[in-house]
Amino acid sequence: MEFEWDEAKSDWTRRERGFGFEEAALIFEGSVQTTLDDRRNYGEERLIAVGEVAGEVLVVVYTDRGSVRRIISARYANRKERMTWQLFAKH
Repeated sequence: MEFEWDEAKSDWTRRERGFGFEEAALIFEGSVQTTLDDRRNYGEERLIAVGEVAGEVLVVVYTDRGSVRRIISARYANRKERMTWQLFAKH
């Protein structure tokens, strides 16, 4: 799978959160829990994926544009998201 992202946003995420979108993309190498991001109309379908990279649970917002997956944002999962992920990952 091919990925793309805004380099400036990835750099900001790396400075503020300690990882960039290149690392965030690694969640797609394993199991992910995906839901539709319907909080507002973005003009395209956005999805929220929760997965694990190197023992850390991450939340990645992305959209698929043809064969390319564009990462929009990434962050560490909050407590509730980690608990939900743990239940999902057990099955």
